[in-house]
Amino acid sequence: MSNNQKIAIIMGSQSDLETMNEAVNLLKEFKADYEVRVLSAHRSPDEVAKFAKEARKDGVKVIIAGAGGAAALAGSIAAHTTLPVIGVPMETSSLNGLDSLLSTVQMPGGVPVASMAIGKAGAKNAAIFALEILGVADSDFEKKLNNYKKELAKKVTEIKLKV
Repeated sequence: MSNNQKIAIIMGSQSDLETMNEAVNLLKEFKADYEVRVLSAHRSPDEVAKFAKEARKDGVKVIIAGAGGAAALAGSIAAHTTLPVIGVPMETSSLNGLDSLLSTVQMPGGVPVASMAIGKAGAKNAAIFALEILGVADSDFEKKLNNYKKELAKKVTEIKLKV
């Protein structure tokens, strides 16, 4: 990643990796520097707090946090850092991720978490959003994002419908 900026991808469980790989793959495509870790707001809260408090000095600029159910991970991290935190609600079997979404977006005033869509689309969008945050001060990412969005538009305009 240019300027040695790092994006941290944190997930509440190893089972979230299938979904969070959408973010990983996009960051690889952009040649971004990133790290991936499993930390649980409920099972390893001290480790979550330690990570969040030390993230800035470890070179992290943006944190993507994916969690399901009560989805406390993003909020727990945001409570301990001033870095931008992007929440990715995981799809769950009991409520299809609605529980995760509501937990992620219902943060108290003063502890912001940007919330993405539920599941894989949310993980991909979280990576794009993290790159957009970094792109404010990094012209390489800005150019790559502009090209990425032009390609998205091109794919749509190339669709021919036969009705």
